[in-house]
Amino acid sequence: MARESAYGSQAEVSRPDEVKRATQNQDYDLDRSPTATLIGHGKGRSGTISGRLRELLGDSERFDPGRPGVRALILLGIAAAVVAGIYAWRSQPVPEPLPPPTPASAGSPATPSPTSSVTIHITGKVRDPGVLALPIGSRVVDAITAAGGIRKGADTGPLNLARRLVDGEQIVVGLPPPPGSHPLTDPATTNILSLNSATADQLEQLPGVGEVLAQRIIEYRDTHGGFQSIEQLREVSGIGERKYAELKDKVSP
Repeated sequence: MARESAYGSQAEVSRPDEVKRATQNQDYDLDRSPTATLIGHGKGRSGTISGRLRELLGDSERFDPGRPGVRALILLGIAAAVVAGIYAWRSQPVPEPLPPPTPASAGSPATPSPTSSVTIHITGKVRDPGVLALPIGSRVVDAITAAGGIRKGADTGPLNLARRLVDGEQIVVGLPPPPGSHPLTDPATTNILSLNSATADQLEQLPGVGEVLAQRIIEYRDTHGGFQSIEQLREVSGIGERKYAELKDKVSP
């Protein structure tokens, strides 16, 4: 009886229809199982299978700087930054250098500009002798007037009062000229012709000087404020070394 009961109990437990029915009624929800143990992850680590799968997937998506794709992105970013820096540097305005100043005398020789006055030294029997600055074109009589006029008894006969003044000359009134000086005398009273007071007709009396050359001498005299030395005759067009040698002993400034 007892054996039957034992067999009976064993039969009841192992009946196929009951096992099938129990299996169908049991709900294996893996997400809700709090005691599912994950094998191979160390002691004490447990959790749901789906949760662990999510953790594994999450670890696989983490940033890995060793991957070739990530290194390529880093290099691309560096290259883009370098290109942007070069573009910004080149886009800055660059000041243009100023052209060097051109000398005023480039390409042509410098010519002295004519002065607006002549400086002379008047001495002798005048009221206020000394150095005077007079306008270009002034004459001897203007210099005597600027010096206060002549003193009583002074002889102005040797002077040509109508002669134009020459810059740097000395005028002696009423006295004989000092030794070694070359006073500007009236061409009518001497054989030496003054280049600064001679007329065109008087210049034509010189050897080798015609009407055209005489006019050139007068034009040079008026342009340069008179002759300061005989050597300036060389600067007159038409007077060469040969003609200058013929004239230098017959003229004075």
